[in-house]
Amino acid sequence: MTHAPLETRLPDTGPLRETVLRLAEAGARVADLVARGPLAGDLDAAVGDSGAHEAGDAQKHLDLVADRLFHEALAGAPVAWLASEERAEVEALAPGAPLAVALDPLDGSSNIAVNAPLGAIFSILPAIDDPLASFLRPGAAQVAAGFLVFGPTTALVLTLGAGVDRFVLDREAGRFRLAQAGVRIPTQTREFAINASNRRHWAPGLRAFFDDCLLGREGALGADQNMRWIASLVAEAYRILVRGGVFLYPADARRGYEAGRLRRLYEASPMAFVVEQAGGRATDDRGARILDQAPASLHQRTPLVFGSADMVGMVARYVARA
Repeated sequence: MTHAPLETRLPDTGPLRETVLRLAEAGARVADLVARGPLAGDLDAAVGDSGAHEAGDAQKHLDLVADRLFHEALAGAPVAWLASEERAEVEALAPGAPLAVALDPLDGSSNIAVNAPLGAIFSILPAIDDPLASFLRPGAAQVAAGFLVFGPTTALVLTLGAGVDRFVLDREAGRFRLAQAGVRIPTQTREFAINASNRRHWAPGLRAFFDDCLLGREGALGADQNMRWIASLVAEAYRILVRGGVFLYPADARRGYEAGRLRRLYEASPMAFVVEQAGGRATDDRGARILDQAPASLHQRTPLVFGSADMVGMVARYVARA
């Protein structure tokens, strides 16, 4: 596949349209590679001596390939600056262009070998002359954001700041087709997603919320809850957009986890923009709105809680009274 147009309500012309279309095209190319799995080589192979990138997570061969494919797609686009989770510094693409793109080119790379969902996340901001300052702004400065999921179907979720649309890649036609306009996160839900193996490291309020979820109808929540954990942020977010629920990746007492693990710029801010545009809520693990917060550095980490607004608010209340 060499071209993947997007059926969407983008402006007929302009920088934002061109940039989103190029991101969609790169996403389709990565999806083709992911679908080949081991037939495309050892995509799960660790890279370098340390096997870790600038943000400190394990770096796989597919991380670098995906980063290159997105970089190639954005070359020549109206994008002044590109910040990638896989790169230490901001890259200059077309200085003077009106947009800046922050990108997690491959989310969930721990799932490569086990054939579980992967994805990519992007954030689009207005560019200013200072490349670093273009990105170190509150999440509310975004003009568009979205993510791709490489699963049984390849899906693209997109917001331009006026609602959320969901697309599915039609491989025969070579284009993303609109599957649902105006996505809204269901408000009635009985699902939560968290890595329960870390319970002993959590703050008391989060442990109390988790314990009441396990108690179900016999506890304070008064209803049985289902626990989910896919180890892929994009897959968790996609499920919440479809079925509702809450996702939690809190800070905890382990070394290196004191400020959470998800990147504010590449993961938390774009997810928060999408979630809020779909009627949900996104906060840190103390209840502070993610979109009000600006990263202090390109790879700064943050706790993240998002999903159905009522459930996110409930988590904040448990934390506040602990």
